[in-house]
Amino acid sequence: MALVLETRPWPSASLIFDAGASSPEAMPDFRSDLILLYLIILFGTIEAKVPAMIVFGDSSVDAGNNNHLQTVLKSNFRPYGRDFYGGKATGRFSNGRVPTDFISESFGLRPFVPAYFDPAYNISDFVTGVCFASAGTGYDNATSDVLSVIPLWKEVEYYKEYQKKLRAHLGDQKANTILSEAVYLISMGTNDFLENYYTLPNRRNQYNVTQYQHFLLKIADSFVKQLYSLGPRKVSLGGLPPMGCLPLERTTSFMTGNGNKCNADYNKVALTFNGKLSGLVKRLNVALSGSKIVFSNPYMIFQQIIRKPSAYGFETAVVACCSTGLFEIGYMCDQYNPFTCSDAGRYVFWDSFHPTEKTNRIISEHLFKIVLSKLLS
Repeated sequence: MALVLETRPWPSASLIFDAGASSPEAMPDFRSDLILLYLIILFGTIEAKVPAMIVFGDSSVDAGNNNHLQTVLKSNFRPYGRDFYGGKATGRFSNGRVPTDFISESFGLRPFVPAYFDPAYNISDFVTGVCFASAGTGYDNATSDVLSVIPLWKEVEYYKEYQKKLRAHLGDQKANTILSEAVYLISMGTNDFLENYYTLPNRRNQYNVTQYQHFLLKIADSFVKQLYSLGPRKVSLGGLPPMGCLPLERTTSFMTGNGNKCNADYNKVALTFNGKLSGLVKRLNVALSGSKIVFSNPYMIFQQIIRKPSAYGFETAVVACCSTGLFEIGYMCDQYNPFTCSDAGRYVFWDSFHPTEKTNRIISEHLFKIVLSKLLS
């Protein structure tokens, strides 16, 4: 389909010129975007490969929804976002864009996916994509309770609300076409283990780790089926990263006398759970007529980057860019911390839990090439 140029395919002027980014030197990416914008105006339209991209998940893909919650898990302040358009701290847990932003661009859509609760955007902006993700959430409702963030069931309720707004804005026929042909990305699960199961006693008292994986798998199964009942047909179910190699987990290993090695047990759990998710995707494709569901597994490419960062242009995967790079996340990574690195491109991780924009780009481009591009056919 041809995507007619919108009046605001990139951030509004008020966003771009925030955070002291008013000089050309501060906005090299924006200048190139202006050139592209002029070319689009000149030639009229650009070809979009899918009509929209809808995002559910946690901090790996949250575009700023947590900014509007009463939670300590936020990142809407510098140095977060310092390499985003205009140096804007949007609430993304990165120095720049998150994976879904790059994937949106790969599908021929805008180069970022706006958060549903971002007051800078409205339903006209959400026609080509919207993010319902909330940092700190998971499949398990108990996970979202830990830091008072949006549970998965509530993300679905907001999606239903969005459907109504889209139909009112475009009319039923056009809105329903977009909703059925859009790509839906789901990215969560890490918090269920690291923030919930291995940190708090309740779930460990109820389940061993294998039983907990099956508990989460049933929720994932129900979630995708619920989406299907609402119209979506193209879905990407995301896998877990090598979560035992996060800088925070390396620091924990060091503090317990095991050196700064990855936590092999956590990585094994991630691999096992990913295998279960892959099996679930196969079963769902059989059960849900007309659906196309893919499993986007970041584990192997992420593990390769971590094991040999120099092969991908990085200097280290052991510590993060923000602050000391050992354990800081969120408010511990604010602009007043004197230790934050000057060039995030040298680091695999931005804070102790989240990748840098450069890492996000590498992983996203890899997944699009080998998996997500299948949703185009």
